[in-house]
Amino acid sequence: MKEILKDQAKAVLLELIDKAKLNKGDIVVIGCSTSEIIGSKIGTQSSPEIASAVFEGFYQVSQEKGINLAFQCCEHLNRAIVIEKGVIPFCEEVNVIPKPKAGGSMATEAYARFKNPIVVEEIKANAGLDIGFTLIGMHLKKVAVPLRLENNKIGEALVIAARTRPKFIGGERATYNQEKL
Repeated sequence: MKEILKDQAKAVLLELIDKAKLNKGDIVVIGCSTSEIIGSKIGTQSSPEIASAVFEGFYQVSQEKGINLAFQCCEHLNRAIVIEKGVIPFCEEVNVIPKPKAGGSMATEAYARFKNPIVVEEIKANAGLDIGFTLIGMHLKKVAVPLRLENNKIGEALVIAARTRPKFIGGERATYNQEKL
């Protein structure tokens, strides 16, 4: 089961990187309910073992592709973000350590496995994965664009993806870079 979840996580992130046209150094925010992955209601069956397997898949891809991962905590920590120190210069760190019942198993795993983890209240990521209805939108840059993934499940959890694009400014006389649409 753990290898299947790891492989599903890898496939989801690889597809997001491709479809969102992410570049080295970009940030992907991930909200993940391990309860939903095992087929339970969000917040009811937090599983460190499931988090470990899924994290491993995401982390392996992120290292190969040079993408930065940011993991959203649960609502009990106001959906704060676990990220590697230095990914976002000048961000304001908050003092909390996620735990499975206060932060969630995935954020707890990220905090334990990152080389130099910090927790911040908010970020503006280039793309995101919502695994099991975790509501990551508050951590995406404007303007969020939904992406349909063929790899849209991890375990029993539905995966919803988004990329972002720069805002259009200037009105009808403006010219826009088509590669950034």
